[in-house]
Parts: sequence; C-alpha cells; structure tokens
Amino acid sequence: MAAVSSPHFSLLQHPLRPSPKPLSLLPSKLPILSKPRLSTVSCTAVRPAPAPPAVAKERIFNFAAGPATLPESVLLKAQTELYNYHGSGMSIMEMSHRGKEFDGVIKKAESDLRRLLNISDDYAVLFLQGGATTQFAAIPLNLCAPEDVTDYIVTGSWGDKAFKEAKKYSKANLLWSGKSDKYTTIPSFDGLQQSPNAKYLHICANETIHGVEFKSYPTPSNADAVLVADMSSNFCSKPVDVSKFGLIYAGAQKNVGPSGVTIVIVRKDLLGNAQPTTPVMLDLKIHADNASLYNTPPCFTIYICGLVFADLLEQGGLAEVEKKNMKKAGLLYDAIDESNGFYVCPVEKSVRSLMNVPFTLQKSDLEKKFIEEASKEGMVQLKGHRSVGGVRASIYNAMPLAGVEKLVAFMKDFQARHP
Repeated sequence: MAAVSSPHFSLLQHPLRPSPKPLSLLPSKLPILSKPRLSTVSCTAVRPAPAPPAVAKERIFNFAAGPATLPESVLLKAQTELYNYHGSGMSIMEMSHRGKEFDGVIKKAESDLRRLLNISDDYAVLFLQGGATTQFAAIPLNLCAPEDVTDYIVTGSWGDKAFKEAKKYSKANLLWSGKSDKYTTIPSFDGLQQSPNAKYLHICANETIHGVEFKSYPTPSNADAVLVADMSSNFCSKPVDVSKFGLIYAGAQKNVGPSGVTIVIVRKDLLGNAQPTTPVMLDLKIHADNASLYNTPPCFTIYICGLVFADLLEQGGLAEVEKKNMKKAGLLYDAIDESNGFYVCPVEKSVRSLMNVPFTLQKSDLEKKFIEEASKEGMVQLKGHRSVGGVRASIYNAMPLAGVEKLVAFMKDFQARHP
C-alpha cells in the first residue's frame, strides 16, 4: 500500500466508490499572523490491494467441530457480494437490518429453510443470538413454570449442561444419563419411565464431543408434553419430521453458517407463556412477534445461512445431503474398524454420529504425532475435545468426500509406518 503525503492522515478508499478530491488540511503548527493562512497539503487516496485469487494456495481440510468448513460455492458467492450486495453499493455488513435489502435476505433464508425441512405455518422460525447454550435457559423459561416437571435424556456433555441449566427454572428430572458408560450409547426408549406430568422431554440429537447421535426420536408419554431437541451439530444434515417436535434449536456454526446466530423452530401455540422473570432477550414470543428483528440481528451470518440453504436445495434437498454424509461417515468408520485395533471408536455402532467421529489410537503416545503430521498434510483441527482427548474428525455437510478420502489414506499410511 502506497504511502500518503501527510504523516497525519491515511485515507482508505472503498473500491466501489469514486475517489475524493484532494483535501485541504490544517498544518500541525500555524504561524503567528494577524490573519492566519491555511496551508494546503495534498492527500493521496489509497486503495486496498486487489483481492487475492480465489485459490491463492491449496485449501486445507478443516475437521473442526465448529466453526467448521463452509461450501466452496457459498464462499465464492459471498466473496463477490462482499463489497456490493446486489448492486446496492454496500456490503451486507453495512446495511440496516430494517432496510429492504436485508428484509429480502432474512425472508429468503427463512423461506428456503422452511422448504428444506417442510416446516409448516404452525411453527415460527427465529434467527437469534447468544449461542445454543442460551436456549438451555430460554426453553424452560418459555415452556413451563418453575414448579413444572421437565424430563431430560443426557447422552453427552451438551445434554448435561442443558439439564443443569434447566434445574434453575423448572423441576428438571434426569430421565437417563450415559455418563457411567462415558457417553457411548443411547437407551431404549421403551425402558424409560417418563414423568407423567412433564411439560417436555429434552434430548441432544447429536453430541458433538462424544459422537453419539439419535437415529430415531422418542415420543413423550404424556400427551400434553412436547419433544425438544438441541440439533446444533446435525441440523440440516438429514431430513427431520419437524411436526414431531415442539421446539428445535441449533447453533449455525456446524452445518449452515459461521458462528453468531442460533436458529429456533418453535410451535407457535407454545409461545406467550414465559415465566414473569424471563429477560426480554430470552422471551421467544417477543422475537417471533418481531420476525427476529427485535434487536439488531447478526446480519452477515444470516446472509451466509441463506446462501447455504439455497445450496442444499440445489443439491436436491436433505435426503440427498444425507446420502453424501452416510458415504463419508461409512468410509471413515470402515477405516477405523478395519485397522485391527490400531484405531478404536468407542461409540456403539448403532448410534455412531454421521457428523462427529471420535477415535483413539491403540498406542496413545502416537496420538500427538498423528495430529501433528496430519496438520502438515493439510488436515487440521483433528485433536479431540479437551474433556475426552484422542482424535475427532468432524465431517459436516461441507466437508467434501475428497477430505475424508485424504484422511483415510493418511490413517492407513500412518498405521503402516508405526507397526
């Protein structure tokens, strides 16, 4: 970037806006005169360096649990619209959330999500802030009174956190916990004694840390109760019958966008009964009544989510997306199971996650070396969560098959080099 003629000023010129005329600036020290004179200093406008090519170097494969990989097509489209959204002369990040441009963005995102999941008009779709963990409190605050019973099936760390938070705002009942088995399985629903008067039954549909995923969903035994699910790490990875749920919530940063927005799908008849002490930002009805615009939303994140929803529709919908995810997961799990114990996945096969694949090495002292060498080969964020250790490969929607194939080839080569 070229230097400007004045040491006191640096003018960054927007690439799409006309260059300004030279500025007249006051010098740092004026001479003592009866009529002070202005000294004219020319200031050269500076433009940022041209954007680098779309592929400046080989793109790495990001196996992080979140924020995760985004589709290449989405990133390229966002790049072209970053400075000039649809000819508006503004970036999407500059626009008012009350303006017509962003109104179109959020409405299109909601419409495409409704198409993807076949969400009926009986449900409100909300784009909120605060992360999915904020919903741990918002759910009991909106769906029950402090004296009401709520049931929780805890299949991992996130379900446990949700249960502990719910105890502050309801009589939360731990229906089942997999902690004693290190969260490697899911119980049979038939053997669970649900509370007869529970307001809702809460599950975490996919446990990001432990790699346990519900393949089918329980039905509350109380006819007046509803099923609530944290779908943060498998949202939009496969078809879901939304009508079986009272509320679904998910952080965007796994499958549908960067961090910053939490999507809530809630049956409208459940709204309007928040506990009196509920903070305004946790009252879901207020957000529903204001179409997710009660306060300034994370506009750029919602914009990216909208691009992802459109991309998933172009792929043929979630049934096609699920097929791709099953192929990727099958390839990786087969590599683990066929390694003769060199790699071990602790999760019961029937409930293994399609999204998060945790495994350990039989020789645990090799795990650090495995992760370091994989990183040098362009496969990053494979270290397991700090609470469980080992290795974890998160293979969300946007992880291409080529990424999994490269990881599997590396795993086989690593094993051959360490007999």
